[in-house]
Amino acid sequence: MTALQRFYQWVIDSPPLLEIKPPVSNLNVFLSDYVIDSAHTYHGNPRLGFLYQHLCRQVVEASANYSIKYEEIQINVAGRTLGAIDFILEDSSSQKLEHWEVAIKFYLLHEQTWFGPNSHDQLDKKLARMLGHQLEMSSSAAFIEQYPEIDVDSKHLLMQGRLYTNPFLEQNVPTECLGYDINSSQVNGFWCYQSQAHLITEALYPLTKEQWAAGTDDFSSQPITEFGDRFVHGQTKSGQFWFVMPQSWPHG
Repeated sequence: MTALQRFYQWVIDSPPLLEIKPPVSNLNVFLSDYVIDSAHTYHGNPRLGFLYQHLCRQVVEASANYSIKYEEIQINVAGRTLGAIDFILEDSSSQKLEHWEVAIKFYLLHEQTWFGPNSHDQLDKKLARMLGHQLEMSSSAAFIEQYPEIDVDSKHLLMQGRLYTNPFLEQNVPTECLGYDINSSQVNGFWCYQSQAHLITEALYPLTKEQWAAGTDDFSSQPITEFGDRFVHGQTKSGQFWFVMPQSWPHG
C-alpha cells in the first residue's frame, strides 16, 4: 500500500478530534467502498493541509449522494481577500447545498493548552477561527453579494488529526474545547522534550509529512539519533507516534 493509500484509508477510518455536535461533523455521509488506486498521485501544494483536502475531495467524489459544486471559492472585499471556502457540496437527494471546512491538525498538550508543533497554532484558537470566521463566510454580506446563486443550507466542520501528551510530565488531559467534547480516542500520540528523548524505550523512525497521520510500515531508514534545533515527528515499530521538541518550545 502506498503512503497516499494509507493516508486515504486513515481519513476514512479515523474519528474527528472532537465529538460530533453541529457544526462539527464526520465523513460518514460520504462513505463508500471506493479506495484510491496505487497509481494515484498528488501534484498540488505540498503542504499537508492541501493534501488532506485533496483526499477529502476523493471521498466526496466517490459518494453516491454528494457532488462538489465549488471548491476553494475566494471571497473578496474591496480588492482584499477575506478568505476561501473549502467546499460547497450538493446533496443530490435534496438538492441542498452544504458548506464544508476541512482541516487536519496535530496538537501537543502543554500546561492545559493544545499547541501545534508551531506553537502559534493552538486548538482553541483554531476551533474559534473555524467556527467564527471560516464557516461564517458563506453567510457574509460579501459572499451573498459575490455569489447570490449559492444558497447554503447547512455548515459543517471536519477536523481530523491526533492529540499528543507527554508521559514524562504530570498532565491533566482536557476533555473539552470551547464547549465541544474532545474525542478521547484521538489522544493517542506522545511528545517529549529533547532532554527526555532517552526515556523513549523504542527506536524512533522519521516520518514524511504525508505519513504524519497514518504512519508507516517501512522501517528501512535509519532510526532518529540526532534532533537538531527543531521538532522531529517519528514513529516506533510498535506504532507509537512521538514528537520530540526543542527545550524552548512552546515559547521559543
